[in-house]
Amino acid sequence: MFNRNKPKTQRIDTLIGAGTRIIGDVQFSGGFHVDGHVKGNVDAPPDSAATLSVSDGGVVEGSVAVPNVVLNGTVKGDILAHDRVELGATARVTGNVYYGLIEMEMGAEINGKLIHEPRKSATRQEPSVQNHSDSPAKDTVS
Repeated sequence: MFNRNKPKTQRIDTLIGAGTRIIGDVQFSGGFHVDGHVKGNVDAPPDSAATLSVSDGGVVEGSVAVPNVVLNGTVKGDILAHDRVELGATARVTGNVYYGLIEMEMGAEINGKLIHEPRKSATRQEPSVQNHSDSPAKDTVS
């Protein structure tokens, strides 16, 4: 029933090991996996297929702005994921979660608001009203 629209397994380009502590903001593209501790904001380009995954023991203290988030650990800050958020049973969020799609297992905790914000698709162009001010005006008299 679930998992039918899951993206393909994302490769991991960057790994923060369990014994590693990063202090500062992180910007990445591709796959970013956190087993350790990141104290700072985590960002990826909003129009990419970037994925942040945080394991059971992983912690992010800061806001997260990544298209896809797979969380089994802890985030202390807001999460902005226009594409997808997956919250495992051990996920803990202290902050608001802005999402396009969300999947949450029983046991996940969110201390904040869930706010649905679908990705803005290409703006549909409405037929424009043309102003023919450069053409001579014709008056019709009956």
